[in-house]
Amino acid sequence: MVGMSKEQVLSCMGAPANKAAEGATEVWGYDSGNGMEVASVSGDRYGATAVSLRRFCKINVVFAGGQVSSMNYTGPTGGLLTAGEQCAYAVDACVKTRQ
Repeated sequence: MVGMSKEQVLSCMGAPANKAAEGATEVWGYDSGNGMEVASVSGDRYGATAVSLRRFCKINVVFAGGQVSSMNYTGPTGGLLTAGEQCAYAVDACVKTRQ
């Protein structure tokens, strides 16, 4: 995705959840995930506790001079933008248009 314009990113990823700017550098933030929830239950015969966590990923697209200069992500996923993982969902359409 490096080298894509803001318009190209908007067309394949949609509007960002948040934006930040510092000088000529702009960062667009996206939340990604498939809505999967991971639940765990622990307890004994007297009671139990359940914990449910939604898996997600936060992706930052960094623009310099109006084009993507880098990307980074944080989240509970496999490798960098691994297909089928939470971070991959947001960029999937962009990667397919570049191929």
